[in-house]
Amino acid sequence: MSKPDTVYTIYIASTPERVFEALTTAAYSKQYFFGFAVECELKVGGAFIIRTPDGSVHIDGKVLACEPPNKLSVTWNVNWPGLVEKLGETIVTYDIAQMGDSVRLTMTESHERDLPDDTLSGGRAGWPTILSSLKSVLETGKPLSVRMEPPVKMIAALKAMGVTVPGG
Repeated sequence: MSKPDTVYTIYIASTPERVFEALTTAAYSKQYFFGFAVECELKVGGAFIIRTPDGSVHIDGKVLACEPPNKLSVTWNVNWPGLVEKLGETIVTYDIAQMGDSVRLTMTESHERDLPDDTLSGGRAGWPTILSSLKSVLETGKPLSVRMEPPVKMIAALKAMGVTVPGG
């Protein structure tokens, strides 16, 4: 893996334990991740799965590092035909640090291969929304209500690479 392609840092009025739990359990993720359910075996080599609201597997991977409540690193492979073959593997790492009465959460997304900005644009738009909603859930008990536009540039770039994009 080379340098991270996307880095996003957010501060949350919470504890590292609650943030870690929110990142690794369906009970929390369904609230802030628009109905998507995270399933994570909290051990190196354990399974990492994100299910769509209908229960199908959307993302799967493996746990690469698990140091509760301070770090989680996983492979993050979207289950679209041909995607991993074309883009290589994605690694998402969460670093969690206590900062006074708050927590600093830094998410980094790295890719096995160099990818053009258009290909990365969907994740770069999505991560701030997802993590801001996580912050809202932990601080207020309510997720954000955000209407996201489809990632047009990313979808076009993936199609041009020969990736089958569901619904497109």
